[in-house]
Amino acid sequence: MSQHPSDPYRTPQAVPPARSLPRRDMRDATRGSFTPPGTVPSSQPPQQSLELAQRYELLNRLGVPPVANEDFDELARGMAERAGFLYGFVNLFLEEQTFVGLHQPPADSGYVIVGRTMSRDHGWCPEVMARRKALPLHDVHASPRFSGNHVVDAVGIRAYFGAPLIHESGAVLGTVCVIDPEKRALGEARRIRDITINTGTQVMDHMSRASVR
Repeated sequence: MSQHPSDPYRTPQAVPPARSLPRRDMRDATRGSFTPPGTVPSSQPPQQSLELAQRYELLNRLGVPPVANEDFDELARGMAERAGFLYGFVNLFLEEQTFVGLHQPPADSGYVIVGRTMSRDHGWCPEVMARRKALPLHDVHASPRFSGNHVVDAVGIRAYFGAPLIHESGAVLGTVCVIDPEKRALGEARRIRDITINTGTQVMDHMSRASVR
């Protein structure tokens, strides 16, 4: 993985920066109980609430608890390392974006350390969910549509590549993605996009295997 020795967002101190993705920390456990399907915030629009309940019901049938998982962490790590990115995520779209798989720099690296959840409205994964296909952003500032984003301000992200997690039923459960403080050459975009798409396939294969154990 790239160590970005000249990265302007890297700080020399051993203590992690105070900046962080906007989130509420999720208990870092490899197993846990489900939120009962249908237990959704009453303030959400009816269609969004229905989709959320359907995701919980599908995860329950697949036997995939929506909590941190070592196998998904490993898939996130492999994706980030193949892409040469600092951060990798396996992300379920529930009440919040829930990172059941997470890879990031060590706590003493000087880079921003993120938690296991983030608002549904932040980042670029909501766009991947809506379009139901991969989103390659080799430089988020290259497009005004994607440059104005809380994650850019909070973490200083310049490159994002994400792909949806689509079940064979057609339900979109979430995304996989990589982010980094350095932009990428446009010529690398297809290769990195394909890495995220292939990882998404691996994640869904893992979920399918879980359902038959």
